Amino acid sequence: MGSIVTEIEVERKADEVFAYVTDPNHFPEWQSNVTGGHLEGGEPVVGALCMTRRKIGGRERDVTSRLTVFDPPRAWAVHGDEGPIRSRVHVTVEPVAGRDASKVRIGLDFEGHGIGKLLVPLMVVPQSRREMRANMARLKANLEG
Repeated sequence: MGSIVTEIEVERKADEVFAYVTDPNHFPEWQSNVTGGHLEGGEPVVGALCMTRRKIGGRERDVTSRLTVFDPPRAWAVHGDEGPIRSRVHVTVEPVAGRDASKVRIGLDFEGHGIGKLLVPLMVVPQSRREMRANMARLKANLEG
């Protein structure tokens, strides 16, 4: 699933959690390095482009990923298309039996190209591990609040 895997339980139904966690318009609300996001064409279909604006290395940059999995309300995945550091993100949402709650699991991995091969293990993965803990806490707070 990825070199970084984080998981939380949220007191909300799986379809509600899935809709929020996979909508790029909501990414800035719970991901610390995202300042904007949208899906090209507006429809979440495999092959669609997921456009995000992220703070990377002290600057804002546009990042393009391609939607590779869309199976609501269970699974969603994107893969970075360009640049020296390309992310692969896989989200799963599972209902918790007997409750209106869901388990959210996010796997994150990086593929380095050129200078990115050096940066991924030295900077990107450690920073992402730290950010994901806080991001997941914000995600839970936003969904339950």
